[in-house]
Amino acid sequence: MSAVVEIRTYKLRPGSGAEFHRTVVEESVPMLQRWGVDVVAFGPSLDDDDSNYLIRSYPSLEERQRSQDAFYGSDEWRHGPREAIVSRIEGDSIVVLPAGSLLPPRDSHAGHS
Repeated sequence: MSAVVEIRTYKLRPGSGAEFHRTVVEESVPMLQRWGVDVVAFGPSLDDDDSNYLIRSYPSLEERQRSQDAFYGSDEWRHGPREAIVSRIEGDSIVVLPAGSLLPPRDSHAGHS
């Protein structure tokens, strides 16, 4: 059982980025955290207000599946921010990779070229 990182990118409907981000900040991320999900990072793309990302970490691929089945099947999600989130997404992409494949922060490479 090896830890995994999931990277999701969202292409949002034109002009919906600010409201999408507000919903994520105020509702979705706090809910994910209540459910014990390790949200590593999230937010809008620096070069496109209508693109967003969400990075989450899980202890294993199996735990990712279990966690997401429970969360996305919950009444809290389905009757909470789900519609406000999903209705603003035009398309998405998901990549899951081994957590160990991430490079260390650049500062640890100081002095190397």
